[in-house]
Parts: sequence; C-alpha cells; structure tokens
Amino acid sequence: MARSRHRAPRRLWLWRWRANPLRRRSDVVEGRLLLAVCGLAVAVGAFVGAATAHDVERNLNERRAERQPVAAVLTEDAPATVSATAGTGGKVWAEVRWTEADGSPRTGSARVEPGTDGGARVRVWLDRHGNVVPAPLDRDDAALQGVALGTVTAVGTAVTVSCLGWVVHRRAERRRMAAWDTEWARIGPQWGQRTS
Repeated sequence: MARSRHRAPRRLWLWRWRANPLRRRSDVVEGRLLLAVCGLAVAVGAFVGAATAHDVERNLNERRAERQPVAAVLTEDAPATVSATAGTGGKVWAEVRWTEADGSPRTGSARVEPGTDGGARVRVWLDRHGNVVPAPLDRDDAALQGVALGTVTAVGTAVTVSCLGWVVHRRAERRRMAAWDTEWARIGPQWGQRTS
C-alpha cells in the first residue's frame, strides 16, 4: 500500500501579507514601500522616457523643416583622403558655391565625398539664415534616435527612483534596528532573570 504524502499548498508571494501575530507595523510599511517604489519606478520611467522620445523626435523634425537643400558646385577638387581631424562620417571639407533665391552668389565650406572633382554638383543644406549646416536626419532616423534616447532616459529614471527607494528603505531599517535595540535593552535583563 503506497503512502500518500500530504502536500502543502504553494504559497503565493503575497502570502507574507496575510494576518500574522508576529507581523510588525514596520514590516507592513516596508512591504508597501517596496511595492510603491517598484510601481513608481516603472510609471515615472515610462512617462519620462516617452516624453523624452517625443521631444527628441519633434525637435529633430523641426530642425529638418528649417533646413533646405540647395544645389551647389565645388569650386576646387575635394581632398582624396579623410584627415584624422576631419571627424567621422567619411567626408571631407571643400569649398562650394551656390546661388541664393534672390540670385546672389554665395560660397562656403561643406562636407563632400572624398576625391570629388571641382565643378561637380553637390547638395548642401542651408539653415534659415543661409549658412551651410549638416544634413538633417530623415523621419526614420529621428524616430530611432528618439526611441534610443527615450529608452536610456526611462531606464535612468527608473534606476534613480529605485535608488531613492533603497535610501528610504535603509533609513527605515536603521530606525527598526534602533527600536529593536531599545526594546532589547528593556527586555533583555528580564529575559536573563527568567532563564536562570
């Protein structure tokens, strides 16, 4: 005859919230603080991340709307190699010439492909003041950059809120330990008398 074992029901993680005569008020406060910090970290992180992503994407789209492409002509041969000080992007600086909307000629420096011959037509971007500026990001790249910065901001905010919650938890734990020391100083001598 096989013996059947009585299995205890699985305890839920909320089991610690049950009524317990040994549960102290500080235990309840600590548990609620933990739940509040987790909820706050997720909510604030998500809100700040979404707001950051939206603002970055809107800013990049506004910048793109302010810039306009203009056909320009290289006035000289572009250098064939990228110098170490030229920066990233694989392009070199060269003098270009273009015509303003009012017909006046303008010149300036723009980044072009290395080795481009003088007289070649290139596209440069101008801001609203007519200055040469870097090409703006397209909509997809602006959205990707917004999502990336929003994600970093959301994680950073959630970590910051969690750290602040940890600081509050540590202070509450110090207070609880001090209360225990006080209680033990009062009860400890009586305990020793009962056991001897």
